[in-house]
Amino acid sequence: MQGKKGVNQDAMVVWENFCSKEDTIFCGVFDGHGPDGHLVSKRVRDLLPMKLSANLGRDERKETSSIVTGSMTEDGATKHMDRDTETPLGTDDNGEYPNTFAALRTSFLRAFYVMDRDLKLHKNIDSVFSGTTAVTVIKQGRDLIIGNLGDSRAILGTRDEDDQLLALQLTVDLKPSIPSEAARIRKRSGRIFSLPDEPDVARVWLPKYNVPGLAMARAFGDFCLKDYGLISMPDVSYHRITEKDEFVVLATDGVWDVLSNTEVVSVVSQAKSEASAARLVVQSAQRAWRTRFPTSRIDDCAVVCLFLNTNARNKSSGSGTTD
Repeated sequence: MQGKKGVNQDAMVVWENFCSKEDTIFCGVFDGHGPDGHLVSKRVRDLLPMKLSANLGRDERKETSSIVTGSMTEDGATKHMDRDTETPLGTDDNGEYPNTFAALRTSFLRAFYVMDRDLKLHKNIDSVFSGTTAVTVIKQGRDLIIGNLGDSRAILGTRDEDDQLLALQLTVDLKPSIPSEAARIRKRSGRIFSLPDEPDVARVWLPKYNVPGLAMARAFGDFCLKDYGLISMPDVSYHRITEKDEFVVLATDGVWDVLSNTEVVSVVSQAKSEASAARLVVQSAQRAWRTRFPTSRIDDCAVVCLFLNTNARNKSSGSGTTD
């Protein structure tokens, strides 16, 4: 959905048979910001899946050894891999990581790093003061790998012991209000403070100038802040799909600013068809914006719903833009 702020800066992608594997699907949503945010989000949407596919297609052992010891050090990349970002912040709630997780995580790290470098070198996109979030999911069989950057979010609709549908948040909103994120930013001389009219929104600023006021701690682009604590390293986590898990919802903050995780799960569960679920979430968010903030501009919304029916072929639905 396009909000009432002008150009829609959100983007999304659903790629079935990802990496030419019938049981694998890639989903992602991207929330651009800044003057060229719409260009950044769409370029990441178009290129990140291919970069990730290329990395996942390599031999896992070769991937782990060559990238960690070699390519990841290009241009001093490893100096940005702080100890407080080594441990995934996302949820691993139902079992140990698979043996392949280390290689999969490395593939995510490498793909995100190369994607950010691509943006930096792009001559026709100004990503100094523009950037994008990214929340991505790869489902392969019963394995769910989540790569998150910024404040977009992934949730899971699952059943509890009483067969009641509930929401489980799969990602952490990577904002400067998180202590470990704030510590990294301040260590590199970035400043964090809120504006008087938004006291609950922590923002990142340059050391000596009150710009740009970014409301997230990790993002693609935004190179004005990359020397001051902002990073493009994703938080990569794992979830083992069970028979109680029904669907995953990926959405930009235009949805989460007005709808709770539980409300979104409820909306999806009430959809008449899987194909209409994501659009229904967008419409619900649009109504909530008009009700709760009648004088505010409606934020852009992008939603992808991935249904986890293990007895049938993967099904997904994605929302485009509606005015």
